[in-house]
Formats: sequence, C-alpha cells, structure tokens
Amino acid sequence: MKPGIYGQQLELFQLFKPGNVISSKSKFTFIDFFAGIGGFRIPLEELGGKCLGYSEIDKEAIKVYQNNFINPNSDEVYLGDITKLGKLAFETDVLVGGVPCQPWSIAGKMQGLDDPRGKLWLDVFRVVKNNQPKAFIFENVKGLTEPRNRPSLQYIIDNLTASGYVIKYQVLNSSDFGLPQDRDRIFIVGIRNDIENCWGFTFPKPVNTKLKLYDVVLGLEKANFIKKKFPTKVLFDSKIPASRGRFQKIDELNDFFLFADIRDGHTTIHSWDLIEISTREKLICQTILKNRRKKIYGLKDGNPLSFQVLETLITDLQEEEIDNLVNKEILRFLEGQGYEFINSKISSGINGVSKIFLPHADAIGTLTATGTRDFVATISIECQEPEAYKQTFITEIYQKKKFKPLLAQDYARLQGFPEWFQIANNESTAKHQFGNAVSVPVVYHLAKELLKIIF
Repeated sequence: MKPGIYGQQLELFQLFKPGNVISSKSKFTFIDFFAGIGGFRIPLEELGGKCLGYSEIDKEAIKVYQNNFINPNSDEVYLGDITKLGKLAFETDVLVGGVPCQPWSIAGKMQGLDDPRGKLWLDVFRVVKNNQPKAFIFENVKGLTEPRNRPSLQYIIDNLTASGYVIKYQVLNSSDFGLPQDRDRIFIVGIRNDIENCWGFTFPKPVNTKLKLYDVVLGLEKANFIKKKFPTKVLFDSKIPASRGRFQKIDELNDFFLFADIRDGHTTIHSWDLIEISTREKLICQTILKNRRKKIYGLKDGNPLSFQVLETLITDLQEEEIDNLVNKEILRFLEGQGYEFINSKISSGINGVSKIFLPHADAIGTLTATGTRDFVATISIECQEPEAYKQTFITEIYQKKKFKPLLAQDYARLQGFPEWFQIANNESTAKHQFGNAVSVPVVYHLAKELLKIIF
C-alpha cells in the first residue's frame, strides 16, 4: 500500500496504487464520466470501487488517465464522448463526474445552459435516466448556486428528480477536508428513490486535520510563531471590507500580500511601494485610489480622473507632478478621460505577480485551469505592526526574490493527488489538468457517506 501524499502520514486517507489488490471482491461498481485525469476514480477505488468504464474526450487528459489506471489486461471500457451514449451494455452502482464548469464560472463567459458545454447536462440527464444507477455524484463550480444561475440549478435538479432520484446538493470547500486550498465546489448527489433510507444521506462534516502550505508545498520554511492579535481599528480605518474571505481574520494580519494599485489594505503592495517615490507622490496616488470609484466621477467600477478633478482633491497640484508618475509607469493618460493606474487589474497584479502567500498560510486561492499569478514565499515572516509587516515582506521576501511559482507537482499535492500519480510531461498541461480536477479527499469523504446509504 502506498502512503498518503505527504511526507508525514496524515491519515486523511491512504491510497492504493491501481493494480494493487484492494479486496478479494469489489464493494461496488462505478462509471467515471468527464473523467479528466481521475480525481473521482482515486478515492472511489480506495473505498473499494471497481471502475467499469470511463468517458473523456480531451486527448491529453486521456493519456494521463490511461497511464495511471489502465493496463493492457484491463476489461474496462473506454466509453468515448458522453453525447453519443445512451443505454449502456452493463449495469453499474454509481455514476460520477465533474461536468464542465466554465458556463457558470467567473473565469469563463458565464453563459450557463446557453453554452455548448452547459448543454452537456442534457446528456447527463439522458444517461442517468437510461441506466438508473443506485446513485450519482456530479461536481461543478460554486457559481451554479449564485442567484443569476438559480433557474439553471433548479432545472438540473428537476430533471434529475424526474428520473427517479432524491437530490441533495451542497457547496464543499477543499480546505475543510485536509487541503490548504480555498476551493468551493457544488456537489450534486442523487440516490434512487426506491432505495431504503434514500432521504437519509447527509454531506460529510469537515475533518479535524488542518494543514499549512508548508505541509504540502515542497521547499517552504516551516514557522511555529504565534500570530499576533490586533484591535480591529488598527487594521481597518473605518469599516471592515465586505469582500474579505474566510481566511482573512478581522484581528490578524493576512497570510498573503496582494499586488494591486486599485485596492488598499494592510497587506496590499502598490507599485509605489516598490520604487523610489516622494511623500507628495504617494499622497497623489493614495488620493486617486480613494476617489476612483466614487460615482460622482463616473459609473464605472473605477474611473479615470481628469487633471481638473485632481486639482480639486490635491492642494497646489502641478501637471509636472502627474507627468512624473506617468514617467514612473504608475499612471497613464486616457485621451478625453483622464488619469488611471496602469496596474488596474487584480488578476494581472504588478510585474506579473498577483499574490504571494506566506508558507504558514492556511490556504492558497483556488487553483484554476487557466492559471493564476499567485506565488508562494519560501520563508515566513512574523506578524508585526502592519507597516513593519509590509516593509519586512518587501525587503526580505520580494526584493530578495524569496518566492516561487507553484509547480504542477505542487498543484497535484494541493488537490490531494497521491505521490504515485504520474502527471503529464508538459508542465502547463499538467497544471491545466489539475486546475480542472476535483479535490481527491473531498470526494473520498463524500462518497464514504453516500456508500453508507446505498449499501
């Protein structure tokens, strides 16, 4: 038996390498739809399942899947494209799959069921209805639960219910199941309504194991210092921003630094923090930052400000001062509109860096197929007073380049894939595949609860 994915045995789950004997007789059978690289398959096999067939159309994903799971003597069936499937030649207990999520993702165009990939749900309905498995698990992005997509979610639930199933759904976060990744996904579970206690299924509770980034990402310094607490008024001038995430405490300094000129906060790094700049120039930048979103200057979520407007906000402002900030590549001029920050997209960050997470962070942001400009510092710094904290980060981590991009192998570990798993040879392809994958331990704990009901 192979150990778990981490150097120390964490006992979240222990993973058998495919081909090893799990038991003399499989406990249940399943079919892996939208199989990707096998994020569903790994935990289901660990729980005693036997895969009868898999469906996937991405050629690179198929290569990785077959390399890890399919041997020459396997009687398992490659099912091809789900749009071509109807009644299968064999019965199975469970259907699983990560239905393409881009139609409801903010990283996509959010076209929902109008997107060709969104229409794949129609194929899911057909396969479920024609084959009547005991249960199924389908995964998608949290965006499917948002108000604008509620009609689509209800449509999906209604169709699956009409095929004879009790449907339950819930958003689960990977960080609640032993992974230091803030990843919300909706899981739609169906149990055939003729199964005894079909209404008794409940989603798994969070596990007790809590990891830090340094427990999973290789090459990071471990730190055991205790976080310092701060009064809220020290960290926030007025009110606490509503946009703060679950890993941003209101009495602690953030475990990451955000690189952006259009946001402000105790761990926000601006372009003017990274170069030589006068106190007066910093005042001008901060004034633009504080006023750019005010509706009196335009309806956009961030408006260019004309020199005439800036004159009313900054005493004795000279055009030469604005020109200096343009020359320093902090501001740019838009003809007929005014001045705005060059670094005006959170996702783009500054100098190619959007966020740098510290090794002791509880979780990194969601890994995506399209990639992010998120990095991880290789050393930790102790939480000090906010200004000192930021300056120490700049001098000790940023300027000394003590940070690294996440590698595909880091993606694998952050998604809970075991060490024996053989990733794609191409780094960008592998990261794309892991960004699309389901988090292995989430499926493990979810499927474990489901199996209690159907067997």
